[in-house]
Amino acid sequence: MKSEAADTVAAEGTQQEWEWLATIEDAINSTFDPIADAVASVIFYAPTIGGVTFPLIVLWLVVAAIVFTIYFKGIQFRSWRTSMDLVRGKFSRASDPGEVTHFQALSSAVSGTVGLGNIAGVGAAVTLGGPGATFWMIIAGLFGMCTKFVECTLGVKYREVHEDGSVTGGPFRYLPVAFERFGSGVSRALTIIFAVALFLFGAVGGNMFQANQTFAQAQEVTGGEDGFLGSSGSALIFGIVLAMLVGAVIIGGITSIARVTSRLVPVMAILYLGTCLLVILGNIPNIPGAIGTIITGAFNPEGVAGGALGVLIIGFQRAAFSNEAGVGSAPIAHSAVKTKHPVSEGFVALLEPFIDTVVICTMTALTIVIADSAYYSEQREIVAGGGPTPDGVVVTSRAFETFLPQFPVILAIAVALFAFSTLITWSYYTMKAWTELFGRSKRSEATFKIVFCLFTVVGSVMTFTSVLTFADSMLFVCAIVNLLACYILLPKVREELRSFREGRRTGAIKEVPVEERATT
Repeated sequence: MKSEAADTVAAEGTQQEWEWLATIEDAINSTFDPIADAVASVIFYAPTIGGVTFPLIVLWLVVAAIVFTIYFKGIQFRSWRTSMDLVRGKFSRASDPGEVTHFQALSSAVSGTVGLGNIAGVGAAVTLGGPGATFWMIIAGLFGMCTKFVECTLGVKYREVHEDGSVTGGPFRYLPVAFERFGSGVSRALTIIFAVALFLFGAVGGNMFQANQTFAQAQEVTGGEDGFLGSSGSALIFGIVLAMLVGAVIIGGITSIARVTSRLVPVMAILYLGTCLLVILGNIPNIPGAIGTIITGAFNPEGVAGGALGVLIIGFQRAAFSNEAGVGSAPIAHSAVKTKHPVSEGFVALLEPFIDTVVICTMTALTIVIADSAYYSEQREIVAGGGPTPDGVVVTSRAFETFLPQFPVILAIAVALFAFSTLITWSYYTMKAWTELFGRSKRSEATFKIVFCLFTVVGSVMTFTSVLTFADSMLFVCAIVNLLACYILLPKVREELRSFREGRRTGAIKEVPVEERATT
């Protein structure tokens, strides 16, 4: 009896010790709510079109992708061989300026975009928009490839290679060039706005949210609140361990991050896409009907608000939010590539939306539609009747469970890998924003890495709902500034493209001998 009483007192004491965290969390959320709501109402302003709300920021991203595609005559559809040759390092030497190979730069950028949105976001999209949303998601992803081509070419063209060989590039270097015509004050102000917005998203959305969702998924598969990770303090310990792992990678900078992501991304792809294929192949008789449903649902949907226009909007929105084409984050990673030809990385970067949206998001959607779980059908009926949006993770998970009852464990592993890769890549993006604001030095960078890891711990323990909403808004502030610069500098990208093609035609740009290629 004495032992039981002591245990009860100890448990109550531990619970009281952790109540202060909830108090702080509630205080921050309540204080930040008005700010987050005000900013989000502007950035995500969504007029009603055909009975469906359409965030103008999505229109901004999609229109840019279409304009760029027309401007470059659909270059993303005509350059597959060139892109693959460049990824293999055929035209880059190990001695070229830069820090990472084409493949490593691509892996780093992909790891920054592939995340929970590919699982949860797609699950919600095909429930809200029906199977037809998949079709428009693919279309938007294909157009988004050209946006990446433009922004990443600019990221390399205007990059700065420092004396120690490290690189600073991306929007931090091409925004001042684009906006200098409006005066140095305007140019500097817009660059600072971009840096602040990117830092805020990186610290919260690219860090805390990823840590929080990783812990939540790990806790779920280990028995929930009654399981191994359900005890008081487990979130803190989990966060500390995760922060240590992140710190061990990011301490080496982009070179270390690229080495890890170049190994992690293929593992992630094989694990997740392999699981998708198992479910799809396990439902072979349903494949023709599912594909037909996707195509029919894109133009003649049933039970979707706004009809075909509603489906198009939902598909475009999911693609735009998933691959981040136009946001300006990816050019930061791509600018570190070893190359003398800026447009070469544009050709590599255009593969990123294809991998993220056309492949991974589409495979998730196909799995959900082909599996056609009872839960998915039920949620579709609820949404059609005006009910709430379902939890996308559950929609996806139930689809996999129709063939693989053990999928929650696989999902937890996938989420952990996706989140970890996103964390380490966004640490680099956020650090570049930090150094743009506070100066570049070893002390400054070391301070940032400590702060970033602390945010990882905090994110594991606490969920700042309003802060996350604000951070999401900040990411698309970046898109507004970045795409304005891309429009202005389009002729410069065309010049680089012509120069590269002329070099290939005349033989000035030749294939590099295998032993001299930048491949590792």
